[in-house]
Amino acid sequence: MKNKVLKINPKDNVLVALQDIQIGEKIRFEGQHYEVMENIPAKHKFFIENLPKGSDVLMYGILVGKTEFEVKKGERMSVGNTKHAAEPYAYRAKDYHWTAPDISQFKGRTFDGYYRSNGEVGTANYWLFIPAVFCENRNLDIIKEALHNELGYAVGDKYKEYTHHLLGAFQKGEDLGNISLAPVIEPKERVFKNIDGIKFLNHSGGCGGTRQDSALLSKLLAAYADHPNVAGVTVLSLGCQHLQVENLKKDLQERNPDFDKPLFVFEQQTAQSEETLIKQAIHDTFIGLIEINKMERKPAGLEKLVLGVKCGGSDGFSGISANPAVGYTADLLVSLGGKVLLAEFPELCGAEQEMIDRSVSREIAEKFIRLMTEYDALAHQAGSGFYMNPSPGNIKDGLITDAIKSVGAARKGGLSPVTDVLDYTEKATQSGLNLVCTPGNDVEATTGKAAAGATLILFTTGLGTPTGNPVCPTIKVATNSALAVRMADIIDIDTGPIIEGEKTIAEMGEDILNYCIEVASGRAIPKAVLLNQDDFIPWKKGVSL
Repeated sequence: MKNKVLKINPKDNVLVALQDIQIGEKIRFEGQHYEVMENIPAKHKFFIENLPKGSDVLMYGILVGKTEFEVKKGERMSVGNTKHAAEPYAYRAKDYHWTAPDISQFKGRTFDGYYRSNGEVGTANYWLFIPAVFCENRNLDIIKEALHNELGYAVGDKYKEYTHHLLGAFQKGEDLGNISLAPVIEPKERVFKNIDGIKFLNHSGGCGGTRQDSALLSKLLAAYADHPNVAGVTVLSLGCQHLQVENLKKDLQERNPDFDKPLFVFEQQTAQSEETLIKQAIHDTFIGLIEINKMERKPAGLEKLVLGVKCGGSDGFSGISANPAVGYTADLLVSLGGKVLLAEFPELCGAEQEMIDRSVSREIAEKFIRLMTEYDALAHQAGSGFYMNPSPGNIKDGLITDAIKSVGAARKGGLSPVTDVLDYTEKATQSGLNLVCTPGNDVEATTGKAAAGATLILFTTGLGTPTGNPVCPTIKVATNSALAVRMADIIDIDTGPIIEGEKTIAEMGEDILNYCIEVASGRAIPKAVLLNQDDFIPWKKGVSL
């Protein structure tokens, strides 16, 4: 490791500990000497000058907090001495310039994807089951078990085998402590070689809430049906729910007037019996699977990729290693003509002015301002606010204020101009960096990102987050090598070498794009996909941070 500490921006008045620093230890950095007044765990920060009460705390060169009382040089930043603060923001005419990265090694590169009739290219080929209302979730579960097990999409159930052995030992009066976890049971070989999965969007909506909730859910489900990674759809409806199938079809038609994928609809209240409904749904879907299995991957330019960038379980290294590395990947893809989706509006608190200044038009900037203002006002009406976003895990690992978390989180979007701003469920149509209004909540955010059209998601994490998405392959990127080793079963990429000084952000960003190409081509399978981490939570447009 080159240094024990890092100063992110010359304006900063705190240093980040890259490894544990003991009380009394003298740190030399950039010609200055600092003696820490307490233990500084790796990922945390300490002040590099005495600051009176109410002073600005600067990181990334911007305001991220205010001191609650006088702090001393060498003192650790904490929730006790520092509170969230961020600069006000507004539209101002600004001519934004950025330096695009070198894309020479990626020019002419392709990935092998699935072409759709509208010209979009999927990174996977899925059949999708959608319940129009939560009443149909149990029927979906029955169908899922039948199709997954017989067609080779089930994850090998070592835990079922483990429970079986525990039961046997208990019945024989044996010591349960001697029962070990069975090795992974290999699933059956896939029957349909060109179908990457059969996915199920179980949810808790469609009825019982407000009509607005059902209307928004309908748009979300239509977005998933129209997703480039989806080749066919089966809908199960009860019949009497708020979210009528005709409304779903109408939203689908509005989103894509030329929608031509197989779409099978089954309504339980008009079926002869539940058994008849399930049998017919399985039968017709099986016929559909035979048809979409005829599709094959073909080369496509990298401009056809739509990359969602997300962080969850963030730590004090997120804004230093994984997020800027993913941001470099994002800039590479934008330079190649692709689309990048940056969401999580509560985690842009403190980075608003930068996003406004990078917007390519006043109209786009003002849409961002409106959506941010409305969202924050809604949170305050509920007695909360963006400042309450950091979780206990975030704080424990060095993200003391929401602005620190947010400005670091924003780095995963790179530095390119903002070409569009999308409300929840709106589809990305502009190349370049798109801002998507979603909560910071991991699953709600990835759910919304896929609805905007993401065909791959890069998910950075410092603490480890076991989540994915039903229709969008999700790649986990660790901020530190200790996490990558400890949770190797869910992590795909380790950006710890940045912290260790072994790789630059640019080198790691290039590595990440190369891996994305492999995943998009079906040659590499992310851990979230292997584990069937198909998490799906619709946002009801309430307060969710």
